[in-house]
Amino acid sequence: MPDTRAMPVPDGLVGERVDAALARLLGLSRTRAAEIAEAGGVQLDGRELGKSDRLSAGGWLEVQIPDVAPAESIEVVAEPVPGMRIVYDDDDLVVIDKPVGVAAHPSPGWTGPTVVGALVAVGYRISTSGAAERQGIVHRLDAGTSGLMVVAKSEHAYTVLKRAFKERTVEKVYHALVQGHPEPTTGTIDAPIGRHPSSDWKFAVVADGKPSITHYEVLEMLPAASLVEVHLETGRTHQIRVHFAATRHPCVGDLTYGADPSLAARVGLTRQWLHAMRLGFHHPSTGDWLELTSEYPEDLLRSLAVLQDGYA
Repeated sequence: MPDTRAMPVPDGLVGERVDAALARLLGLSRTRAAEIAEAGGVQLDGRELGKSDRLSAGGWLEVQIPDVAPAESIEVVAEPVPGMRIVYDDDDLVVIDKPVGVAAHPSPGWTGPTVVGALVAVGYRISTSGAAERQGIVHRLDAGTSGLMVVAKSEHAYTVLKRAFKERTVEKVYHALVQGHPEPTTGTIDAPIGRHPSSDWKFAVVADGKPSITHYEVLEMLPAASLVEVHLETGRTHQIRVHFAATRHPCVGDLTYGADPSLAARVGLTRQWLHAMRLGFHHPSTGDWLELTSEYPEDLLRSLAVLQDGYA
């Protein structure tokens, strides 16, 4: 049975093309969103929309997402990703700087580029441990989040790195631009995260969720927003986005979790302002501490500069 999702058209998506709007709203690739529209799966107030139609204000949007093949039949498509930079590489592992719009690995509903596919396309040998479509993947970043990811090349590295992430010995540091000014300026958000009770494609702070701990420090207060450094103690799906949204400070541009669409538009941002900027771990073979950093990509730099200049 298709997965039907219904919702009012968010203010920040008024006037957007259907394929672009669905990609942002539901976390799909734009190609997948276009396919759904072309198959008649998108309606606005009962009227079927094409992929290039525009969303209107005040409308009720219904999307039918068709069933997809089970995960075990998903294939890795070798596809180079422009802008994906190799930060570190040896016989055991490779660390990449992932651009926005790239998923960690293939999954149901995602037809865009992936880290695994990009590495295969340029001849990298990846660990065969893990499910077929995510071999070598020991942790993930959202498609809408940029920054550092480590992928295991050897079976030994896969085992050791998976254990390190599970035992929380990996240092994961993010920078995020969040709405408003968090108080206190340094703190810890300790709140369990699980599936959203009414929106199954989102996550939320829920009583029966998994333990989730986020440490943060405000680096710079700006008009309408704050630049924060975030240290993850746990690694739940969408953890940073959910935790800051729960404290009423969502990441700027994160429409899925309640960000102000007008602020995102003013700073020219089309995704959440979130970047995995530092990654540290013990090398699986030598035991030496390996620490790598990543600079902000252009879209985040531009939007940050707008706020630093006082225009918001």
